Amino acid sequence: MSPIHVVCCRADRATAEADPTVRKALARCQGATVSFVGRRPGKEIDDLLIDRLLVIGGDADLAAVALRLLRTERLSSVVVAFASDVPTTVTELWSLPLGAAAVELAIGGDPDLVPLVRDDVGGVVVGVGAVSPIQGTVYVDESRVLSGGAAHLLVEPDSEKGLAVTIVPRRILGFGRRPRTFRGRAVSIGTVQSQVVSDGVLFDRKMDRWTFYKHTEPVRLVRGVV
Repeated sequence: MSPIHVVCCRADRATAEADPTVRKALARCQGATVSFVGRRPGKEIDDLLIDRLLVIGGDADLAAVALRLLRTERLSSVVVAFASDVPTTVTELWSLPLGAAAVELAIGGDPDLVPLVRDDVGGVVVGVGAVSPIQGTVYVDESRVLSGGAAHLLVEPDSEKGLAVTIVPRRILGFGRRPRTFRGRAVSIGTVQSQVVSDGVLFDRKMDRWTFYKHTEPVRLVRGVV
């Protein structure tokens, strides 16, 4: 393999090889130095964040790595590739290949600048953030887009504006309005106590206020064709 730093977000090789979500990608890394760092790694990976990085795992693992790049001010200097054997929000959002093909892209593909979404409690989102239920007021930038209730609010990175905010209405007996999507740089939510989930990870307590916003620096994510 070409020089690339491989970070596998599983506890060890045996665990990774038994995991159907990552084992094909890991097998393609034969001959490379692989660091097994566990799920959603923290500051213990900071010494690995140099040059060109391949993250093998799920969206929450990629978010954890992106957070360390942000906190160590390396977003502009490290190219990040992502490999999973199964579709995730990130792979669907940015049209990334899976398994061995993802590793091939990581080696020779070109990076693209994709937005990084932050929240106001120190976290990031690379795939999708969700707040539910909603009963209150939602603003996207300066525009009020909801005053009332909704089943869910979903936030994804958007290459045009920074955020794509989708409001999913409640449905009664299968009937209800269609979801509506708004784009902007930030979304501010004031609601009854609600659950917040970022890239599949549930926040540790319910919240009545939450903000997602576009970070000033993008992630240099490998997306180009080999």
